Amino acid sequence: MQAIETPKSLIMLFGATGDLAKRKLFPSLYNLYRKGKLSENFAIIGTARRDWSHEVFRDHVKDSVLTARKTAEKIDEFISHFYYQAHDVTDSESYIQLKKLADDLDQQYQLEGNRIFYLAMAPEYFGTISDHLKDDGLTNTNGFKRLVIEKPFGHDLESAKALNKQIRKSFSESEIYRIDHYLGKAMVQNIEVIRFANAIFEPLWNNRYISNIQITSSEMLGVEERARYYENSGALRDMVQNHMLQMVALLAMEPPINLTTNEIRSEKVRALRSLRAIEGEDVQKYFVRGQYGAGNIQGEKVVGYRDEVNVDPQSNTETYVAGKLMFDNFRWAGVPFYIRTGKRMATKSTKIVVQFKDIPMNLYYNKDQQLNPNLLVIHIQPEEGITLHLNAKKAGQNMETTPVQLSFASSSMEGINTPEAYEKLIYDCLHGDATNFTHWDEVALSWNFVDKISNVWEEKKMEFPNYEAGTMGPKAADELLEKDGFFWWPVENLEVDVC
Repeated sequence: MQAIETPKSLIMLFGATGDLAKRKLFPSLYNLYRKGKLSENFAIIGTARRDWSHEVFRDHVKDSVLTARKTAEKIDEFISHFYYQAHDVTDSESYIQLKKLADDLDQQYQLEGNRIFYLAMAPEYFGTISDHLKDDGLTNTNGFKRLVIEKPFGHDLESAKALNKQIRKSFSESEIYRIDHYLGKAMVQNIEVIRFANAIFEPLWNNRYISNIQITSSEMLGVEERARYYENSGALRDMVQNHMLQMVALLAMEPPINLTTNEIRSEKVRALRSLRAIEGEDVQKYFVRGQYGAGNIQGEKVVGYRDEVNVDPQSNTETYVAGKLMFDNFRWAGVPFYIRTGKRMATKSTKIVVQFKDIPMNLYYNKDQQLNPNLLVIHIQPEEGITLHLNAKKAGQNMETTPVQLSFASSSMEGINTPEAYEKLIYDCLHGDATNFTHWDEVALSWNFVDKISNVWEEKKMEFPNYEAGTMGPKAADELLEKDGFFWWPVENLEVDVC
């Protein structure tokens, strides 16, 4: 198959001296360059407040890549494409200077006016930058123009609407690429393939055969340097509104008529529209919130959330959310989707567990042995893979069963060339493929769902902390499933076998 040529492009990176650029964006751009997936006709302008020269910026990029990779071929050639300009995002004079540099590089690299504006900045500047990009002439180009925005997109539905309205004055919806880096992860993208490319799964992917679906995204880290942001966000806005609901939508959506961006997005939107609203008194029946206290992580004592730097000692911010989601549609009526996410938990893991219903009559049941349910486990991070849990005959004369696992691990030889999430998303943006970026309709529906929960929580003070650091969350989260006759599958015991 002939390789698809990557379009020429100028990438303007706002916030180029920040942590995201250093840890993720520069190494991802280098990986694309090394693999020949970045056109030789490219240039990158980094902007930030620091008064750096081109040389200082290039050394910064080089250090970023070598920190991530240790060795890097053609690194000097790669960084020669990088340029820097000190920039004030509120000052038109800065944009006029930026436009001059952009026009010069457009001629030097023959970029045909193609421009990507990547906002790796604090979200309060998104609207300001987009206004200046248009008003000061940077979007006036003969080539394509695309705006890439990191989360969060707004703080609630109203602020998201206001931001979207402001950005849409400068860019059309088709030119806006809202990043959710979970959508760049290999195994999240694999959800569609598992469902729609396997005849053994799609016919069973409904309420006749599936009893429940569980999504866990747990972290061992605390809030670290993000405390100021996290105090105004919490786990509900930071994780559920975007990452968790995006995975839910991919699991619940109907098969698209084809794999085009519009059709896949359309089905995700349909799924989110059928998500049952949880509000008022129902919030405490369907959702649990938690905040970590002091505890032990891998043998080290850690402080509770309220004792973290820049956190209110009486903080009501949740660091943990568990919820029961229900869909009011024909496919999923009666099937609970359980989600949980939190910080300072016992393990770092993101997994999806699809639990199939028990067979109508268990021929192999006896008082000493119960037949395990069939599970499909999708391992997203830190390991990547798929495990199918089945029952088979135990070796020996007796007809006794034993659980067996069929596993595929992307982290084995198959996964050596698996691109990092940002690498994949930057590549998609360069090619104008918005499939794995969130559409405004998805953002709006997600905020509408989450706002009803946060409104209830903000009115009621909780007795925090209610779970110890190094555990899997508050007891109420276990009770949420127990009343339905289920339990959380222990993600630490559901590891994928790596060959």
